[in-house]
Parts: sequence; C-alpha cells; structure tokens
Amino acid sequence: MRYLLMSFILLFSLSGCQDKEQQNTEVQTAHDAKIAQQARAEALAEFEAEKKEQLAQVQATEAKIKALKVQATTKTQTEKDKLSEMGVKMDNDVITIDTNKTKNFLKDFSKKMEKKMKKISKDLDKGIIESKEAGVDINNGHINIDLNKTQDLFESWSKKIQVFVNEFDDVAKNLDKNNTDKTKENNAAN
Repeated sequence: MRYLLMSFILLFSLSGCQDKEQQNTEVQTAHDAKIAQQARAEALAEFEAEKKEQLAQVQATEAKIKALKVQATTKTQTEKDKLSEMGVKMDNDVITIDTNKTKNFLKDFSKKMEKKMKKISKDLDKGIIESKEAGVDINNGHINIDLNKTQDLFESWSKKIQVFVNEFDDVAKNLDKNNTDKTKENNAAN
C-alpha cells in the first residue's frame, strides 16, 4: 500500500509537470505567432511604402514625358506658324510655297530692314548705336558689349537657321529617294 501511495504521488507530480510544460509551450507558441504577425505587418507596410514610392516615381516620369511632348508640339506649331507667314507649307514631306505670300513677306521684311538700316545709319552718323537685342551700345566714343546678350542673339539665329537647314535637308533626301525609286521603276519597266 505504501508503494501504491508512493506511485500515485509520483504519477501525479509528473503529470503536473507535463501540464506546466504544455502551458509553457502554448504560451511560447502564442508569443511566436504574435511576433511573426507583427513582422509580417511591418514587412507588408514596407512593401506598400515602396510600392507607393515607385508609383510616385512612375507618375513623375510620365508627367515629365508629357510635358516634353507638349513643349515639342508647341515648338513645332510655332515653327509651322512662322513658315506659314512666309508662305511655306509642309505636309507629309511635300513643300508648297505660296509665291504671293512669300513675296509679301519678303517685301515687308525688306521694309523693316530698310527702316532699321536708315536708323542705324543715322545713329552711326551721330556716333550712337543702341541694339538692346544684340547687347551692343555705342555712344560718344564708348563701346559697351554685353556678351551674354550677344551670345543669346547668335544662339537664337543659329537655332532658326538650323531649323531651315534640317527641313531643306529632309526635302533633299526625300527628293533623292523619289528620284532613285523612279529610276528603279523605269529600269524595271524597260
């Protein structure tokens, strides 16, 4: 009986230890699950933040591209308006020159140039030259040259001239291509 009593006591004490171990294991598992959930939430938040940042970068880039397209379109339209004033119209590699408009444009241009030349001639006789656009100012023996304005003037002229050169170059290439194609067609027909 004594042995039996000792066995029960030993059995109950060991079963109590197992319950405590099981409780500790459950608490540890719950704690690990909570930490894992927090880590997952932090990782998800970081991912979302990166995603938003990338989206913002993409939108900014798209906005820049759209702005560049608008500027290019506006610039091209301005160039077309200037050419239209001169009587030159370009559509699909075809140049149409309105001789009446071109003649009127050149007459107006020559009148403006004649007026400016007369003014410059009178100013030279007086010893005074003022050209704000070009950055040159001459009066009573003093010459003032603003190199920044002069450089801007020459850059502006070179850009305008480059536009015409590019257009005429394109036209020449297209004409050459058309002549080459016609020559090939004629040779093939013979």
